Amino acid sequence: MLTYLQQRLQQVKNSPVANTLATLQCGIEKEGLRVGISGRLSHQDHPQALGSSLTHGSITTDYSEALLEYITPVFQSPVAALNFMQELHSFSASKLQDLGEYVWPASMPCYLDGEDDIRIADFGSSNTGKLKHTYRVGLAWRYGKVMQSIAGIHFNFSPQDNFWPAYQQLLGDEQSLCDFRSSQYFGLIRNFRRHSWILLYLFGASPALDASFVKGRDIDLEQGADGCLFGPHATSLRMSDLGYSNQVQSVLNLCFNDLENYAKSLEHAISTPLSQYENLGVKVDGVYRQLNANLLQIENEYYSDIRPKRVARSGQKPVHALKEAGVEYVEVRNIDLNPFLPLGIDAQQSHFINAFLSWCLFAQSPVISDQECELIGTNQGVVVRQGRKPGLMLDTCGGPKSLQSLGQDIVTNLRLVADIMPDKADMLAALDTMEARLNDASLTPSAQVLAAMKEGQLSHQTLSLELAKKHQAYHLQQSLSLQRRQELSEQVSASLTDQERIEAAQTEPFDDFLAAYLDQ
Repeated sequence: MLTYLQQRLQQVKNSPVANTLATLQCGIEKEGLRVGISGRLSHQDHPQALGSSLTHGSITTDYSEALLEYITPVFQSPVAALNFMQELHSFSASKLQDLGEYVWPASMPCYLDGEDDIRIADFGSSNTGKLKHTYRVGLAWRYGKVMQSIAGIHFNFSPQDNFWPAYQQLLGDEQSLCDFRSSQYFGLIRNFRRHSWILLYLFGASPALDASFVKGRDIDLEQGADGCLFGPHATSLRMSDLGYSNQVQSVLNLCFNDLENYAKSLEHAISTPLSQYENLGVKVDGVYRQLNANLLQIENEYYSDIRPKRVARSGQKPVHALKEAGVEYVEVRNIDLNPFLPLGIDAQQSHFINAFLSWCLFAQSPVISDQECELIGTNQGVVVRQGRKPGLMLDTCGGPKSLQSLGQDIVTNLRLVADIMPDKADMLAALDTMEARLNDASLTPSAQVLAAMKEGQLSHQTLSLELAKKHQAYHLQQSLSLQRRQELSEQVSASLTDQERIEAAQTEPFDDFLAAYLDQ
Protein backbone atom coordinates (compact mmCIF):
# COMPACT_ATOMS: atom_id res chain seq x y z
CA MET A 1 0.00 0.00 0.00
CA LEU A 2 1.28 3.44 -0.93
CA THR A 3 2.02 5.91 1.86
CA TYR A 4 0.30 9.30 2.04
CA LEU A 5 3.41 10.95 0.60
CA GLN A 6 3.73 8.45 -2.25
CA GLN A 7 0.07 8.93 -3.18
CA ARG A 8 0.39 12.71 -3.11
CA LEU A 9 3.58 12.73 -5.20
CA GLN A 10 2.01 10.35 -7.71
CA GLN A 11 -0.95 12.73 -8.02
CA VAL A 12 1.38 15.66 -8.60
CA LYS A 13 3.56 13.81 -11.10
CA ASN A 14 0.56 12.83 -13.23
CA SER A 15 -1.03 16.30 -13.26
CA PRO A 16 -0.36 19.79 -14.68
CA VAL A 17 1.09 20.64 -11.26
CA ALA A 18 4.30 18.86 -12.29
CA ASN A 19 5.00 21.50 -14.93
CA THR A 20 4.85 24.26 -12.30
CA LEU A 21 7.70 22.66 -10.34
CA ALA A 22 10.22 23.61 -13.03
CA THR A 23 11.26 26.50 -10.83
CA LEU A 24 11.32 26.73 -7.06
CA GLN A 25 11.87 30.35 -6.15
CA CYS A 26 14.50 31.21 -3.60
CA GLY A 27 16.34 34.16 -2.15
CA ILE A 28 19.29 34.19 0.23
CA GLU A 29 20.24 36.64 2.99
CA LYS A 30 23.70 36.35 4.49
CA GLU A 31 25.08 38.20 7.52
CA GLY A 32 28.71 38.74 8.44
CA LEU A 33 30.60 40.98 10.86
CA ARG A 34 33.19 43.43 9.58
CA VAL A 35 36.49 42.97 11.39
CA GLY A 36 39.89 44.63 11.18
CA ILE A 37 43.20 42.99 10.28
CA SER A 38 43.64 41.75 13.86
CA GLY A 39 40.21 40.14 13.89
CA ARG A 40 38.67 42.71 16.23
CA LEU A 41 35.23 44.11 15.58
CA SER A 42 35.19 47.15 13.30
CA HIS A 43 34.17 50.45 14.89
CA GLN A 44 33.95 52.23 11.56
CA ASP A 45 30.75 53.48 9.94
CA HIS A 46 29.08 51.29 7.37
CA PRO A 47 31.31 51.99 4.32
CA GLN A 48 29.92 54.70 2.09
CA ALA A 49 31.48 52.77 -0.79
CA LEU A 50 28.80 50.11 -0.17
CA GLY A 51 25.94 52.59 -0.24
CA SER A 52 23.21 53.48 2.21
CA SER A 53 22.24 50.77 4.66
CA LEU A 54 18.75 52.29 4.71
CA THR A 55 17.97 52.28 1.01
CA HIS A 56 20.33 49.81 -0.72
CA GLY A 57 18.31 46.75 -1.68
CA SER A 58 21.16 44.24 -1.58
CA ILE A 59 23.82 45.50 0.87
CA THR A 60 22.72 46.70 4.28
CA THR A 61 23.36 46.20 8.00
CA ASP A 62 21.52 44.09 10.50
CA TYR A 63 21.78 44.78 14.24
CA SER A 64 25.12 46.51 14.54
CA GLU A 65 26.92 48.97 12.35
CA ALA A 66 29.53 46.28 11.71
CA LEU A 67 27.07 43.48 10.86
CA LEU A 68 26.83 43.43 7.07
CA GLU A 69 23.86 41.79 5.40
CA TYR A 70 23.85 40.72 1.76
CA ILE A 71 20.43 40.13 0.19
CA THR A 72 19.64 38.55 -3.16
CA PRO A 73 16.44 39.14 -5.13
CA VAL A 74 14.13 36.21 -5.75
CA PHE A 75 15.60 33.76 -8.25
CA GLN A 76 14.28 30.64 -9.90
CA SER A 77 17.27 28.53 -8.93
CA PRO A 78 19.70 28.36 -6.01
CA VAL A 79 22.63 28.63 -8.41
CA ALA A 80 21.36 31.96 -9.75
CA ALA A 81 20.92 33.29 -6.21
CA LEU A 82 24.42 32.18 -5.24
CA ASN A 83 25.89 33.75 -8.38
CA PHE A 84 24.29 37.06 -7.41
CA MET A 85 25.58 36.67 -3.85
CA GLN A 86 29.06 36.08 -5.24
CA GLU A 87 28.85 39.32 -7.24
CA LEU A 88 27.98 41.24 -4.08
CA HIS A 89 30.93 39.72 -2.26
CA SER A 90 33.37 40.33 -5.11
CA PHE A 91 32.23 43.94 -5.38
CA SER A 92 32.44 44.65 -1.66
CA ALA A 93 35.71 42.77 -1.08
CA SER A 94 37.73 45.42 -2.90
CA LYS A 95 36.02 48.18 -0.91
CA LEU A 96 36.68 46.42 2.39
CA GLN A 97 40.28 45.70 1.41
CA ASP A 98 40.83 49.42 1.02
CA LEU A 99 39.62 49.84 4.62
CA GLY A 100 41.75 46.98 5.96
CA GLU A 101 38.65 44.96 6.82
CA TYR A 102 37.36 41.42 6.33
CA VAL A 103 34.00 39.70 6.65
CA TRP A 104 33.95 37.30 9.61
CA PRO A 105 33.08 33.84 8.21
CA ALA A 106 31.62 32.25 11.37
CA SER A 107 28.18 32.55 12.95
CA MET A 108 29.58 33.09 16.44
CA PRO A 109 31.32 36.45 16.65
CA CYS A 110 34.94 37.46 16.98
CA TYR A 111 36.42 38.57 20.29
CA LEU A 112 34.10 41.15 21.85
CA ASP A 113 35.31 43.65 24.42
CA GLY A 114 32.00 43.93 26.22
CA GLU A 115 28.76 45.69 25.27
CA ASP A 116 30.52 48.99 24.51
CA ASP A 117 32.46 47.27 21.72
CA ILE A 118 29.29 47.01 19.65
CA ARG A 119 27.83 50.02 17.81
CA ILE A 120 24.12 49.79 17.09
CA ALA A 121 23.37 50.29 13.39
CA ASP A 122 22.69 53.89 12.36
CA PHE A 123 20.23 54.38 9.50
CA GLY A 124 20.26 58.17 9.35
CA SER A 125 17.89 60.93 10.42
CA SER A 126 14.69 59.96 8.60
CA ASN A 127 11.79 58.64 10.64
CA THR A 128 12.16 55.23 9.02
CA GLY A 129 15.85 55.22 9.89
CA LYS A 130 15.12 56.30 13.47
CA LEU A 131 12.50 53.55 13.79
CA LYS A 132 15.01 50.89 12.73
CA HIS A 133 17.66 52.28 15.09
CA THR A 134 15.33 52.67 18.07
CA TYR A 135 14.09 49.11 17.65
CA ARG A 136 17.69 47.93 17.93
CA VAL A 137 18.27 50.13 20.99
CA GLY A 138 15.31 48.32 22.53
CA LEU A 139 16.90 44.96 21.77
CA ALA A 140 20.05 46.11 23.57
CA TRP A 141 18.11 47.09 26.69
CA ARG A 142 16.10 43.86 26.64
CA TYR A 143 18.67 41.23 25.68
CA GLY A 144 22.07 42.91 25.49
CA LYS A 145 24.14 43.72 22.43
CA VAL A 146 26.37 40.65 22.52
CA MET A 147 23.61 38.22 21.55
CA GLN A 148 22.81 40.40 18.55
CA SER A 149 26.32 39.88 17.15
CA ILE A 150 25.52 36.38 15.95
CA ALA A 151 25.30 35.91 12.18
CA GLY A 152 23.60 33.37 9.94
CA ILE A 153 21.93 32.53 6.65
CA HIS A 154 18.25 33.13 5.90
CA PHE A 155 16.85 31.05 3.06
CA ASN A 156 13.60 32.22 1.45
CA PHE A 157 11.49 29.63 -0.36
CA SER A 158 8.33 29.59 -2.46
CA PRO A 159 6.89 27.65 -5.39
CA GLN A 160 6.14 29.87 -8.38
CA ASP A 161 2.75 31.60 -8.49
CA ASN A 162 1.15 29.26 -11.05
CA PHE A 163 1.76 26.28 -8.73
CA TRP A 164 -0.95 27.26 -6.28
CA PRO A 165 -4.10 27.30 -8.47
CA ALA A 166 -2.99 24.07 -10.16
CA TYR A 167 -2.31 22.41 -6.81
CA GLN A 168 -5.60 23.64 -5.36
CA GLN A 169 -7.51 22.21 -8.30
CA LEU A 170 -5.68 18.89 -7.94
CA LEU A 171 -6.71 18.66 -4.28
CA GLY A 172 -10.26 19.77 -4.98
CA ASP A 173 -10.00 22.52 -2.38
CA GLU A 174 -12.77 25.13 -2.36
CA GLN A 175 -11.23 27.85 -0.18
CA SER A 176 -10.16 31.15 -1.66
CA LEU A 177 -6.77 30.83 -3.34
CA CYS A 178 -5.29 33.13 -0.69
CA ASP A 179 -6.57 30.98 2.19
CA PHE A 180 -5.52 27.76 0.45
CA ARG A 181 -1.98 29.01 -0.11
CA SER A 182 -1.65 30.16 3.49
CA SER A 183 -2.98 26.87 4.87
CA GLN A 184 -0.50 24.92 2.74
CA TYR A 185 2.38 27.11 3.89
CA PHE A 186 1.42 26.53 7.50
CA GLY A 187 1.36 22.80 6.82
CA LEU A 188 4.91 23.20 5.51
CA ILE A 189 5.89 25.18 8.62
CA ARG A 190 4.51 22.53 10.98
CA ASN A 191 6.51 19.80 9.24
CA PHE A 192 9.58 22.02 9.23
CA ARG A 193 9.30 22.47 12.98
CA ARG A 194 8.93 18.69 13.45
CA HIS A 195 12.01 17.82 11.42
CA SER A 196 14.25 20.90 11.29
CA TRP A 197 16.64 19.29 13.77
CA ILE A 198 18.14 17.52 10.74
CA LEU A 199 19.26 20.89 9.32
CA LEU A 200 20.99 21.63 12.63
CA TYR A 201 22.82 18.31 12.44
CA LEU A 202 23.74 18.51 8.76
CA PHE A 203 24.60 22.22 8.52
CA GLY A 204 25.31 23.35 12.07
CA ALA A 205 28.77 24.94 12.05
CA SER A 206 29.05 26.70 15.41
CA PRO A 207 30.31 24.12 17.95
CA ALA A 208 32.78 26.65 19.40
CA LEU A 209 32.91 30.30 20.42
CA ASP A 210 35.21 32.90 21.86
CA ALA A 211 34.93 33.06 25.63
CA SER A 212 34.26 36.81 25.45
CA PHE A 213 30.80 35.99 24.12
CA VAL A 214 29.78 34.42 27.43
CA LYS A 215 31.97 36.49 29.77
CA GLY A 216 30.72 36.37 33.35
CA ARG A 217 28.39 33.41 32.71
CA ASP A 218 28.75 29.87 34.06
CA ILE A 219 28.78 27.85 30.85
CA ASP A 220 28.88 24.07 30.45
CA LEU A 221 31.48 23.98 27.66
CA GLU A 222 35.02 22.68 27.41
CA GLN A 223 38.09 24.91 27.31
CA GLY A 224 40.01 25.14 24.04
CA ALA A 225 43.03 27.13 22.90
CA ASP A 226 43.43 30.83 23.73
CA GLY A 227 40.11 31.60 25.36
CA CYS A 228 38.01 29.34 23.17
CA LEU A 229 35.07 27.28 24.43
CA PHE A 230 33.48 24.35 22.63
CA GLY A 231 30.99 21.52 22.90
CA PRO A 232 32.61 18.20 21.88
CA HIS A 233 29.39 16.99 20.23
CA ALA A 234 27.74 20.38 19.59
CA THR A 235 26.40 21.29 16.17
CA SER A 236 25.00 24.82 16.46
CA LEU A 237 25.61 26.80 19.65
CA ARG A 238 24.13 29.71 17.69
CA MET A 239 20.74 28.00 17.91
CA SER A 240 21.19 26.93 21.53
CA ASP A 241 20.19 28.73 24.72
CA LEU A 242 23.49 30.61 24.36
CA GLY A 243 22.35 32.17 21.08
CA TYR A 244 18.98 33.15 19.70
CA SER A 245 16.83 32.32 22.66
CA ASN A 246 15.45 34.06 25.69
CA GLN A 247 13.23 33.15 28.60
CA VAL A 248 10.78 36.01 28.10
CA GLN A 249 9.80 34.88 24.61
CA SER A 250 9.45 31.27 25.74
CA VAL A 251 6.07 32.19 27.29
CA LEU A 252 4.71 33.28 23.92
CA ASN A 253 4.04 29.75 22.69
CA LEU A 254 3.13 31.06 19.24
CA CYS A 255 0.72 28.82 17.40
CA PHE A 256 1.87 27.73 13.94
CA ASN A 257 -1.22 25.65 13.22
CA ASP A 258 -2.91 28.30 11.09
CA LEU A 259 -2.54 31.90 9.97
CA GLU A 260 -5.44 33.23 12.06
CA ASN A 261 -4.04 31.97 15.36
CA TYR A 262 -0.47 32.87 14.42
CA ALA A 263 -1.49 36.46 13.60
CA LYS A 264 -3.61 36.66 16.78
CA SER A 265 -0.67 35.48 18.90
CA LEU A 266 1.67 38.02 17.34
CA GLU A 267 -0.84 40.87 17.68
CA HIS A 268 -1.26 40.00 21.33
CA ALA A 269 2.51 40.04 21.86
CA ILE A 270 3.03 43.42 20.17
CA SER A 271 0.18 45.05 22.09
CA THR A 272 0.59 43.60 25.61
CA PRO A 273 2.85 45.48 28.06
CA LEU A 274 5.34 43.55 30.18
CA SER A 275 6.18 44.95 33.60
CA GLN A 276 9.93 44.41 33.32
CA TYR A 277 9.99 46.35 30.06
CA GLU A 278 7.76 49.06 31.54
CA ASN A 279 10.34 49.40 34.30
CA LEU A 280 13.02 50.11 31.68
CA GLY A 281 11.05 53.09 30.45
CA VAL A 282 10.23 53.88 26.84
CA LYS A 283 11.48 57.44 26.54
CA VAL A 284 13.79 58.54 29.34
CA ASP A 285 15.15 62.08 29.53
CA GLY A 286 14.02 62.68 25.97
CA VAL A 287 15.83 59.59 24.58
CA TYR A 288 14.05 56.43 23.40
CA ARG A 289 15.15 53.20 25.05
CA GLN A 290 12.66 51.09 23.12
CA LEU A 291 9.74 51.52 20.75
CA ASN A 292 7.28 50.47 23.45
CA ALA A 293 7.12 48.33 26.60
CA ASN A 294 5.20 45.46 25.04
CA LEU A 295 6.23 41.82 25.10
CA LEU A 296 7.49 42.36 21.53
CA GLN A 297 8.27 45.83 20.21
CA ILE A 298 7.45 44.67 16.68
CA GLU A 299 6.91 41.27 15.06
CA ASN A 300 10.55 40.88 13.98
CA GLU A 301 11.61 40.65 17.61
CA TYR A 302 10.18 37.15 17.84
CA TYR A 303 13.02 34.67 17.38
CA SER A 304 11.78 31.77 15.29
CA ASP A 305 13.65 29.28 13.13
CA ILE A 306 11.07 29.77 10.36
CA ARG A 307 8.68 32.59 9.55
CA PRO A 308 5.67 32.92 7.24
CA LYS A 309 6.32 36.07 5.21
CA ARG A 310 4.79 38.53 2.79
CA VAL A 311 6.39 41.63 1.31
CA ALA A 312 4.70 44.51 3.13
CA ARG A 313 3.92 47.94 1.78
CA SER A 314 6.11 50.78 3.05
CA GLY A 315 5.16 51.50 6.66
CA GLN A 316 2.85 48.45 6.89
CA LYS A 317 3.23 46.05 9.80
CA PRO A 318 4.23 42.54 8.66
CA VAL A 319 1.36 40.88 10.53
CA HIS A 320 -1.14 43.15 8.77
CA ALA A 321 0.35 42.26 5.39
CA LEU A 322 -0.08 38.56 6.23
CA LYS A 323 -3.69 39.01 7.36
CA GLU A 324 -4.54 41.11 4.31
CA ALA A 325 -3.05 38.98 1.55
CA GLY A 326 -1.85 35.73 3.10
CA VAL A 327 1.54 34.01 3.16
CA GLU A 328 3.77 34.66 0.16
CA TYR A 329 6.88 32.68 1.11
CA VAL A 330 8.68 31.18 4.09
CA GLU A 331 11.97 32.33 5.58
CA VAL A 332 14.21 29.63 7.07
CA ARG A 333 16.39 31.12 9.81
CA ASN A 334 18.24 28.25 11.52
CA ILE A 335 21.16 27.95 9.08
CA ASP A 336 24.68 28.63 10.35
CA LEU A 337 27.37 30.19 8.23
CA ASN A 338 29.71 27.43 7.07
CA PRO A 339 33.08 29.11 7.77
CA PHE A 340 34.85 26.96 5.18
CA LEU A 341 32.65 28.23 2.32
CA PRO A 342 33.37 31.68 0.81
CA LEU A 343 29.64 32.50 0.77
CA GLY A 344 28.78 30.56 3.93
CA ILE A 345 26.50 28.29 1.89
CA ASP A 346 26.81 26.40 -1.39
CA ALA A 347 24.62 24.94 -4.14
CA GLN A 348 24.45 21.43 -2.69
CA GLN A 349 23.16 22.72 0.62
CA SER A 350 20.62 24.89 -1.20
CA HIS A 351 19.36 21.94 -3.28
CA PHE A 352 18.95 19.91 -0.11
CA ILE A 353 16.96 22.70 1.57
CA ASN A 354 14.72 22.97 -1.51
CA ALA A 355 14.07 19.22 -1.39
CA PHE A 356 13.45 19.34 2.36
CA LEU A 357 10.99 22.23 2.15
CA SER A 358 9.19 20.61 -0.79
CA TRP A 359 8.79 17.46 1.27
CA CYS A 360 7.47 19.53 4.18
CA LEU A 361 4.88 20.96 1.77
CA PHE A 362 3.72 17.66 0.23
CA ALA A 363 3.85 15.45 3.35
CA GLN A 364 0.89 14.97 5.66
CA SER A 365 0.94 17.67 8.33
CA PRO A 366 -1.47 17.31 11.25
CA VAL A 367 -1.74 20.12 13.80
CA ILE A 368 0.96 20.21 16.46
CA SER A 369 -0.29 19.21 19.91
CA ASP A 370 1.09 20.66 23.13
CA GLN A 371 2.90 17.37 23.74
CA GLU A 372 4.50 17.38 20.31
CA CYS A 373 5.42 21.04 20.65
CA GLU A 374 7.34 20.21 23.82
CA LEU A 375 9.12 17.31 22.09
CA ILE A 376 10.11 19.59 19.20
CA GLY A 377 11.76 22.03 21.59
CA THR A 378 13.49 19.24 23.50
CA ASN A 379 14.90 17.64 20.36
CA GLN A 380 16.24 20.92 19.05
CA GLY A 381 17.98 21.54 22.36
CA VAL A 382 19.53 18.08 22.32
CA VAL A 383 20.75 18.29 18.72
CA VAL A 384 22.39 21.72 19.04
CA ARG A 385 24.32 20.61 22.13
CA GLN A 386 24.82 16.86 21.55
CA GLY A 387 23.91 16.24 17.89
CA ARG A 388 27.08 14.30 17.01
CA LYS A 389 27.07 12.12 20.14
CA PRO A 390 27.23 8.44 19.09
CA GLY A 391 23.93 6.65 19.56
CA LEU A 392 21.99 9.85 20.27
CA MET A 393 18.25 9.26 20.75
CA LEU A 394 15.48 11.75 20.02
CA ASP A 395 12.00 11.77 21.50
CA THR A 396 9.01 11.25 19.22
CA CYS A 397 5.31 10.79 19.90
CA GLY A 398 5.94 7.10 19.17
CA GLY A 399 8.80 6.84 21.68
CA PRO A 400 12.61 7.37 21.52
CA LYS A 401 14.36 6.74 18.20
CA SER A 402 17.95 7.21 17.09
CA LEU A 403 18.91 10.37 15.27
CA GLN A 404 20.44 8.29 12.47
CA SER A 405 17.32 6.19 11.87
CA LEU A 406 15.05 9.25 11.91
CA GLY A 407 17.43 11.06 9.58
CA GLN A 408 17.52 8.10 7.22
CA ASP A 409 13.72 8.07 7.11
CA ILE A 410 13.77 11.75 6.12
CA VAL A 411 16.36 11.20 3.39
CA THR A 412 14.32 8.29 2.00
CA ASN A 413 11.29 10.58 1.75
CA LEU A 414 13.36 13.34 0.18
CA ARG A 415 14.47 10.94 -2.54
CA LEU A 416 10.81 10.35 -3.39
CA VAL A 417 10.31 14.12 -3.67
CA ALA A 418 13.45 14.59 -5.76
CA ASP A 419 12.20 11.97 -8.20
CA ILE A 420 9.38 14.26 -9.43
CA MET A 421 11.48 17.43 -9.59
CA PRO A 422 13.03 18.84 -12.77
CA ASP A 423 16.35 19.31 -10.96
CA LYS A 424 16.28 15.69 -9.81
CA ALA A 425 19.97 15.07 -10.47
CA ASP A 426 21.11 18.05 -8.37
CA MET A 427 18.82 17.11 -5.51
CA LEU A 428 19.89 13.47 -5.52
CA ALA A 429 23.57 14.45 -5.51
CA ALA A 430 22.91 16.70 -2.51
CA LEU A 431 21.05 13.89 -0.76
CA ASP A 432 23.97 11.52 -1.31
CA THR A 433 26.32 14.02 0.35
CA MET A 434 24.01 14.61 3.31
CA GLU A 435 23.28 10.92 3.78
CA ALA A 436 27.02 10.39 4.14
CA ARG A 437 27.02 12.97 6.95
CA LEU A 438 24.26 11.05 8.70
CA ASN A 439 26.35 7.90 8.57
CA ASP A 440 29.60 9.64 9.52
CA ALA A 441 29.36 12.62 11.87
CA SER A 442 32.98 13.59 11.17
CA LEU A 443 31.83 14.86 7.75
CA THR A 444 29.53 17.51 9.26
CA PRO A 445 30.66 21.17 9.28
CA SER A 446 30.57 21.29 13.09
CA ALA A 447 32.94 18.32 13.32
CA GLN A 448 35.21 19.85 10.68
CA VAL A 449 35.43 23.11 12.64
CA LEU A 450 36.58 21.27 15.77
CA ALA A 451 38.96 19.08 13.74
CA ALA A 452 40.59 22.15 12.13
CA MET A 453 40.97 23.79 15.53
CA LYS A 454 42.50 20.66 17.04
CA GLU A 455 44.82 19.95 14.12
CA GLY A 456 46.24 23.46 14.04
CA GLN A 457 45.94 24.02 17.80
CA LEU A 458 43.87 27.07 16.90
CA SER A 459 41.25 29.02 18.79
CA HIS A 460 37.89 29.87 17.27
CA GLN A 461 39.23 33.42 16.88
CA THR A 462 42.41 32.43 15.04
CA LEU A 463 40.80 29.87 12.74
CA SER A 464 37.99 32.26 11.78
CA LEU A 465 40.40 35.12 11.02
CA GLU A 466 42.52 32.85 8.82
CA LEU A 467 39.41 31.81 6.90
CA ALA A 468 38.21 35.44 6.63
CA LYS A 469 41.48 36.41 4.91
CA LYS A 470 41.34 33.34 2.67
CA HIS A 471 37.77 34.12 1.60
CA GLN A 472 38.54 37.74 0.83
CA ALA A 473 41.42 36.68 -1.42
CA TYR A 474 39.01 34.29 -3.15
CA HIS A 475 36.38 36.99 -3.70
CA LEU A 476 38.97 39.37 -5.11
CA GLN A 477 40.00 36.74 -7.65
CA GLN A 478 36.47 36.14 -8.95
CA SER A 479 35.71 37.80 -12.24
CA LEU A 480 33.21 40.63 -12.24
CA SER A 481 32.50 42.19 -15.61
CA LEU A 482 33.09 45.90 -16.08
CA GLN A 483 29.39 46.32 -16.84
CA ARG A 484 28.29 44.51 -13.70
CA ARG A 485 30.75 46.43 -11.55
CA GLN A 486 29.40 49.66 -13.01
CA GLU A 487 25.81 48.59 -12.27
CA LEU A 488 26.69 47.84 -8.66
CA SER A 489 28.48 51.19 -8.34
CA GLU A 490 25.41 52.96 -9.70
CA GLN A 491 23.24 51.19 -7.11
CA VAL A 492 25.54 52.49 -4.39
CA SER A 493 25.23 56.07 -5.68
CA ALA A 494 21.46 55.77 -6.12
CA SER A 495 21.01 54.48 -2.57
CA LEU A 496 22.95 57.42 -1.11
CA THR A 497 20.85 59.85 -3.17
CA ASP A 498 17.64 58.11 -2.05
CA GLN A 499 18.58 58.46 1.60
CA GLU A 500 19.35 62.16 1.16
CA ARG A 501 16.00 62.66 -0.58
CA ILE A 502 14.07 60.85 2.15
CA GLU A 503 15.79 62.84 4.88
CA ALA A 504 15.30 66.17 3.09
CA ALA A 505 11.56 65.50 2.72
CA GLN A 506 11.16 64.62 6.39
CA THR A 507 8.70 66.92 8.16
CA GLU A 508 6.69 64.77 10.59
CA PRO A 509 8.04 64.63 14.17
CA PHE A 510 9.34 61.18 15.07
CA ASP A 511 7.00 60.90 18.06
CA ASP A 512 3.99 61.31 15.75
CA PHE A 513 5.44 58.93 13.15
CA LEU A 514 6.07 56.26 15.77
CA ALA A 515 2.63 56.62 17.32
CA ALA A 516 0.96 56.26 13.91
CA TYR A 517 3.04 53.18 13.09
CA LEU A 518 2.29 51.46 16.39
CA ASP A 519 -1.41 52.34 16.23
CA GLN A 520 -1.96 50.43 12.97
